[in-house]
Amino acid sequence: MKKNSPVLPAKEFADRRAQLMSMVGPDAIVIVPSASLLHRNRDAEHIFRQDSDFQYLTNFNEPEAVAVLLPERKEGEFILFCREKNPVTERWTGRMAGLEGARELYGADDAFPIDDIDEILPGLMDRREAVHYSMGTNTDFDRRVMAWVNTLRANVRSGQHPPHEFVSLDLLLHDMRLYKTRAEIKMMRHAAKTSIKAHERAMTICKPGLNEGQLEAEFLHQFKWDGMVPAYTTIVGGGENACVLHYIENNQALNDGDLVLIDAGAEYGCYASDITRTFPVNGKFTKPQRQIYQLVLDAYHAAVAVSQPGNTWNDPHDAAVEVISQGLIDLGLLEGDLESVLESGSYREFFMHKTGHWLGLDVHDVGDYKVDDEWRLLENGMVLTIEPGIYISPSKTVDEKWWNIGVRIEDDVLITREGNEVLTGALVKEVDEIEALMAKGKSKKKG
Repeated sequence: MKKNSPVLPAKEFADRRAQLMSMVGPDAIVIVPSASLLHRNRDAEHIFRQDSDFQYLTNFNEPEAVAVLLPERKEGEFILFCREKNPVTERWTGRMAGLEGARELYGADDAFPIDDIDEILPGLMDRREAVHYSMGTNTDFDRRVMAWVNTLRANVRSGQHPPHEFVSLDLLLHDMRLYKTRAEIKMMRHAAKTSIKAHERAMTICKPGLNEGQLEAEFLHQFKWDGMVPAYTTIVGGGENACVLHYIENNQALNDGDLVLIDAGAEYGCYASDITRTFPVNGKFTKPQRQIYQLVLDAYHAAVAVSQPGNTWNDPHDAAVEVISQGLIDLGLLEGDLESVLESGSYREFFMHKTGHWLGLDVHDVGDYKVDDEWRLLENGMVLTIEPGIYISPSKTVDEKWWNIGVRIEDDVLITREGNEVLTGALVKEVDEIEALMAKGKSKKKG
């Protein structure tokens, strides 16, 4: 980790646990399992990434762990089940916190071996009225939770008292995660800076004949160089591939005269950034490309302008749809007036996705988009993406000059008390700015 890199203090996690326990009440128990190691193939494993809910409450970056919160328990409210330290295991796969580390480094009041959880956890459930747990996310662990409850039920005549209610933890915990603290925002700004550097690098080196994968490699290099990882699978789509929304093959040549769409963001401390930029492979937009790009950019600006506290989650999407629909009518790509296009939804042939999503520990972060069947109001501390796009695949009904133009522009937007802050706004997006940056990159190569 580089010097001055932001970190979340231990108090941040303790405050989260305290807030959650105050919401569930003194008669509840909260159970949150860690992520598991996943196999890529045979005995090769994917790089471990902690479950976001578990990470949010513990900062404990190991598999085979379970966090338990017991409000008002005299012996301590935060219990962590984890692996015991094992010198042989550590020699093969890396250091482990162990029980002592769980207490001293991560603030657990008690720590027990994960192998003993079946014997210990039923006793912790005893006389707790409600179990707050995310049922349905991990079916294997669901069965274990039910087995612990059934152990208590089998011993009712011995005086044990099983919980009477299961409550989904998602409702409370995911609402907490929706509102970012100053420390979290600092982490997200840090991830955004690295993502911006990677996108700038891709623009300056891009030229006809390169492969999509070579541009992707620039992102992996920058992320790793800055101590980060990709927040999601990078999308590098040139030409017709830019019109495939989740294109991830990234293995085709980049051709002169085409656009390339790159959707890539770094993850730092499990916090995601998410940026998309579209630019010409050769550094110069053609007239049709410029027209579509400018239309998407106008929609982007309209959406950001209404990303304000007190407006609804869907207001940015409505603003983008209106701009894009009118623009497509003006360019002859849609027939009818604005009202009829909006009512029929014919714009969806070219703009078929929402204009954004929540952003945080997950790139498509948790949090309800509607409350009581009404679009949620935007509030201070929420972070969302703004990402309008237009995608024109070859069609008999579309003039050939528009074919294979795929454009998306995406930034990360923090809602503030006064308005908003575009966390990734330092990355160029105006047509002239993009062409100037790409020309600068070419001149450096010649020099």
